[in-house]
Amino acid sequence: MVRETVVEVRRSRRRKSTVSAYRDGDRTVVAIPARFTREQEQEWVARMLARLASSERRRRPSDTELERRAAELSERYLDGRARPTSVRWSTNQGRRWGSCTLIDGTIRISTRVRGMPGWVLDYVLLHELAHLLHAGHGPAFWQLLESYPRTERARGFLEGFSFAGEPVEDDEDPAADDGSAASDGRAAD
Repeated sequence: MVRETVVEVRRSRRRKSTVSAYRDGDRTVVAIPARFTREQEQEWVARMLARLASSERRRRPSDTELERRAAELSERYLDGRARPTSVRWSTNQGRRWGSCTLIDGTIRISTRVRGMPGWVLDYVLLHELAHLLHAGHGPAFWQLLESYPRTERARGFLEGFSFAGEPVEDDEDPAADDGSAASDGRAAD
């Protein structure tokens, strides 16, 4: 899928040889050295648009790519024991990052995870794959995830992401929070 975008080329006298590009809403901004010819500009705009599209495809995999990634992760971290019947993106996850239905072996990953770093998506996939082997969040479940080296980092990322989107009440007293709501400190999925 090619993303339709308005391209804005910014020429800079300070920029000597580097070219960069980024998305800014519906625009793509390509920064080039001021000395570039129109031909070089066209070449670099095309090259940078292709590079951005490739990067976006990696960060926003299709359902097929998501299923393939889940199979790779199961093989690498769970000895191939978790075998979902399907893995796909879901728009109706609400506050969950993913879900696993044990009865039919399906895994759904929230579209909110799309665009997050790959290691976060990998963690969410592994978390749901682990549910195919252990239904709850007991010690055996968490032991399965210990082999993934970025488990704690990904969990922290997701908790921070959730917190950033939460409204904070003015009358809350942070000192009164003893952490008893989540006794093991683990985020629910």
